[in-house]
Amino acid sequence: MTIIYHFSDHHIKQLHQLYQDVGWGKERTIADTINCLQGSQLCIGVVDKDNNLIGFTRIISDFIYKAFIFDVMINAEHRGNGLGQKLMRIVKNHEKLQKVKHFELYCEPEMAAFYSRVGFSTDVGGLKLMRGTNIGTSVGTNA
Repeated sequence: MTIIYHFSDHHIKQLHQLYQDVGWGKERTIADTINCLQGSQLCIGVVDKDNNLIGFTRIISDFIYKAFIFDVMINAEHRGNGLGQKLMRIVKNHEKLQKVKHFELYCEPEMAAFYSRVGFSTDVGGLKLMRGTNIGTSVGTNA
């Protein structure tokens, strides 16, 4: 397995397929996938010996206080062999993230035990997740 930080068109198509294979990513288009890659500060992929993308995550950070980890995905055929744990170690040990105080993420309830095993906790000092939805349909319109 090889770690990559730049994604070819071939890898972008495979990344889009990874999104399609997880319940929360089915609505993402190829254009959304490209925009996610371009808008994230750090994207990490894992490719197999045939150069096929089998793991992915992306990070947005201020590189000192917070790093928010998004879209941790492992190809279904490669789950259960420690690849997810390896990917999380790569994130936490990445040279650009060495000074980060808190790594944060949100996950589906069935993934909480996995993230607990790699050092994450639901004890966040009483903080609550809040979300606002962008109801605008296009950028730049006057409402």
